[in-house]
Amino acid sequence: MSLSWNEIRTRASRFVTLWKPIADSAREEADAQTFENGFFEIFGVTRSQIAIFEHRVRLNDGSNGYIDLFWKSHILVEMKTPGKDMSKAYSQAKEYANALAPNDLPKGILICDFRHFDYYNLLEEGRCYSFNLDSLVDNIELFSDLAGYKDVEFKKQDSVNIEAAEKMGALHDRLKEIGYTGHQLELYLVRLLFCLFADDTGIFDHDHFIRYIIQRTNADGSDLAMHIQKIFETLNIPKNSRLKTIDSQLNAFPYVNGGLFMESLQTADFDSQMRETLIECCALDWSKISPAIFGSIFQSVMNEVERRSLGAHYTSEENILKVVHPLFLDDLWSEFDKTRKLVSDVRIERLNQFHEKLAALRFLDPACGCGNFLVITYRELRILEFDVIKELLGGERILDVDTYVKVNVNQFYGMEIEEFPSQIAQVAMWLMDHQMNMLVREMFGEYYVRIPLRESATIVCGNALSLDWNSVIPKTSLSYILGNPPFIGAMLMTEEQRGELSAIFGAEAKGVGEIDYVAAWYKKAAIFIDQTKIECAFVSTNSICQGQQVATIWEGLFYREHICINFAHQTFKWFNEARGKAAVYCVIVGFSQVDRKEKKLYHYASVTSEPVEISAKQINAYLLEAPTVFIHNRSTPLFKVPPMNYGNMPRDGGGLVLTEEERAQIIALEPLAEKWIRLYLGADEYIYNKKRYCLWLVGASPSELRLCPMVLKRIEAVRAFRIASKAKSTREFAKTPSLFCQITQPADQDYIIIPLHSSEKRKYIPIGFMSGQTISSNANSIIVGASLYHFGILTSTMHMAWVAYVGGRLELRYRYSKDIVYNNFPWPQPNPKQIADIEANAASVLAARGEFPEATLADLYDPATMPPALVRAHDQLDKSVERAYGKQFSDDSVRVAFLLDIYMKSTADLFSEKVSRRKA
Repeated sequence: MSLSWNEIRTRASRFVTLWKPIADSAREEADAQTFENGFFEIFGVTRSQIAIFEHRVRLNDGSNGYIDLFWKSHILVEMKTPGKDMSKAYSQAKEYANALAPNDLPKGILICDFRHFDYYNLLEEGRCYSFNLDSLVDNIELFSDLAGYKDVEFKKQDSVNIEAAEKMGALHDRLKEIGYTGHQLELYLVRLLFCLFADDTGIFDHDHFIRYIIQRTNADGSDLAMHIQKIFETLNIPKNSRLKTIDSQLNAFPYVNGGLFMESLQTADFDSQMRETLIECCALDWSKISPAIFGSIFQSVMNEVERRSLGAHYTSEENILKVVHPLFLDDLWSEFDKTRKLVSDVRIERLNQFHEKLAALRFLDPACGCGNFLVITYRELRILEFDVIKELLGGERILDVDTYVKVNVNQFYGMEIEEFPSQIAQVAMWLMDHQMNMLVREMFGEYYVRIPLRESATIVCGNALSLDWNSVIPKTSLSYILGNPPFIGAMLMTEEQRGELSAIFGAEAKGVGEIDYVAAWYKKAAIFIDQTKIECAFVSTNSICQGQQVATIWEGLFYREHICINFAHQTFKWFNEARGKAAVYCVIVGFSQVDRKEKKLYHYASVTSEPVEISAKQINAYLLEAPTVFIHNRSTPLFKVPPMNYGNMPRDGGGLVLTEEERAQIIALEPLAEKWIRLYLGADEYIYNKKRYCLWLVGASPSELRLCPMVLKRIEAVRAFRIASKAKSTREFAKTPSLFCQITQPADQDYIIIPLHSSEKRKYIPIGFMSGQTISSNANSIIVGASLYHFGILTSTMHMAWVAYVGGRLELRYRYSKDIVYNNFPWPQPNPKQIADIEANAASVLAARGEFPEATLADLYDPATMPPALVRAHDQLDKSVERAYGKQFSDDSVRVAFLLDIYMKSTADLFSEKVSRRKA
């Protein structure tokens, strides 16, 4: 009877442990046969009974050759002293193999120099598998035939990737199509996922699951579900409780425990294509699966509508580590490094204390999804524990591994509203635990597995915003809260989600209709950690740290919940590997009631660049090292400057706005109307030189309008559109259908125009002057009575930095706000000479633009095509503006910190009053 794969791996570990110290000094003549005998013992095979040393073969040239070791139909081995040419040895071995009788040909050729293995599988056209002695256990299945395991017709492919997620998604969809739905489908798929992993990692005998499927089920899939059901039942029965007549192939499956296979499910149904899909999934190598794949599997079975409604933006491993390292991992490694460098008698005592500390940590993800944050955190904690154990043992071996491995999955807690991802999270933690236990084997030379499952993570299926988090884990026991709560914008929330947000914010609910759903997790976490040392960190959309959301969300967190931000990643672009992956711009915020002395701010030169770590004394809600201050909406400018207004809003159903063709048609038939037609600019028309027009009928004579039937027809269409509106204010404007609803246009006075939205790729928003005869739409803001000085300040890097940090964003595009950005902007207090310099340089900017009359503003301000003359003009303007502020600045974050300081001083009375009121 063949040895189990667990036993084979244990023997392989011992073989590696025995030979590793002496491999470098081994010699072909003296040690090869001892090495080969030990190698065959791994598989429970006595070499002398099946394989021959120095087997003689007659070569094609008539001479004799001698194979180091030969087992007919199985393997040909050539041993070499370390340092000898192994490729030359393979050429010689191939020559020997070609001289063998066809029925004697081995499955593979092994070339080995005691330290390194090159295994050539002749059934795969000589494909070479190369690995070191250290990796023998990981590659031991290559020699399955030596242990008596017969091949079946399948071929292992590359390790699991997104393709696997797609296949699992296809299987899910097909089962759903035939009516196998809901809870039973989700649990069924999770069980299959566990079996796929177990088949490749030693939980099951290697490939036992796929061999069973291929060997025991019909090709048409008709009996596959029955056999899978029997496997599930067997996995839930301890070995000593199984029937004595149980099929031996079924009995080879271990008892798993953990509750995964406890519930009785309805038998599913399969067809030939579904069976083939399952076999394709089995044929992938699941042994080195990335935990990130679980998130991909989850997303692959969700349609776009469900993904949006749940806010399920799956987090990549890279982004998870951006949370985990500054939240706790960096500090733990630092503490460990200091402890292991101790030379006094207390070193071992301190290491043991540190080890106990690791085992006592507790982690909560209150929106855990498929458990990616918990899985990665567990992995990193186990890796740290490995090093601790190495230091404690000092290179000695131990017999009872279990007494040294203290970190376990039961230190992890999660909440997830959907059942399927919560099931995946539970299994993902077990699978990561097994991966870590495989590393224990490499460390100690003993095969270590926690099967049957004794411990599990606590994953609660429920709504985290309505659950009492203390019922999941008491806050007195908790160490850290982390995760990636749902990304749902204010305009995309359901009424139920709005209600949840309002309930969390309670008396502070004013303004919550304009903040993102994720803010509820920040608020609930901040309330939960009151009077504790628990630290938190969430990945979020960057919108919660920009624009008017900042004051609504963070002012209460700072002054009521008394939290402080200890580390933060400024805006970066979200990357993941899931199907239908989301394009999101994120921030990471780490906070607690404990004010760290050393804070970390991670700055990105661009949203796709690597972060640069900056030490900070304090971090405010705009994620800047700057004073704690909140910018509220203001209806008038803080400083004495001309007021800004939105452009003119037609709300006309298209009746007053004209294309070039419509304009030409009206003028051709009704020439009298030409005097009422004006150039009409939205943001796109302004930036890209597009042409649109409007009927501007302010002061138009009724008698003249009567002479223009086409114009009257359009006015009537506007009236009908407004009457039909659901908005009362719009219906009121039906009384004056010839006019725009909102009119801010100056009579005949030039004005500054600022598009409300502009690409983040531009260093400057294309601001400019416009004639009073040109009508600006409400896609722009306008400033009447502005001078070159005002233009110069607004088109400077100082103002752009303020826009970038204080204003909101649409994805990453600038979103200019009158009440947040302009009315709160801290203007300089220049002397007359500084004003003159700014005006002169502002004029130079306009002149540089004028050198290219055919170019659009989009062309002029594209970083790739911006004319050098315009670049120089802006550089000079920026310098003159900074001189007016009395300082030179290294980057935008420093500029904004300086501006916030001016803002705080300028609003000192109001600010002090608000702080006192909040603290009270």
